[in-house]
Amino acid sequence: MQIKEQKHRLPRELYQGRVQCAFTLCVSDRKNLFVSDQIFHDMEDILINVLMKTKCDAHIYLFMPNHCHLLVEGKSDESDLWKCIVEFKRKSGYWLSRNQYSQEWQKDFYDHILRREDDLEKQVRYILGNPLRKGIVEDWNTYPYKGSTLYDFSKW
Repeated sequence: MQIKEQKHRLPRELYQGRVQCAFTLCVSDRKNLFVSDQIFHDMEDILINVLMKTKCDAHIYLFMPNHCHLLVEGKSDESDLWKCIVEFKRKSGYWLSRNQYSQEWQKDFYDHILRREDDLEKQVRYILGNPLRKGIVEDWNTYPYKGSTLYDFSKW
């Protein structure tokens, strides 16, 4: 008997407009991928392009060795966060295959739509602390594979 995969996505319209959502994208088989400046900068360029195209901002993007955290917000009523993430995965996946990397994105992604009462800065700081909790760095400021379209983290 074949078990049908259960749909666990929220309705698409909840990702549209001026909403905030935290996403986690994992590399298949949890293989380390984001371990060089070149890969990070190319992924960052793709992400920034997709964010602009979908009318979104990133409060933070942080690439751990085998996954990526994104806290994205729609800038207008026409923004589509789901489309933003799907497009980023598609374009970055194409970049990986074109540049002969054996890694690829895991099929799906994890997400959490933030409520208005959620503390946004607390969420950003939690993501910034990820490399610290994993023992990669002793100070989040020194972790190189992060950025934002809204903040200058050197001033935090």
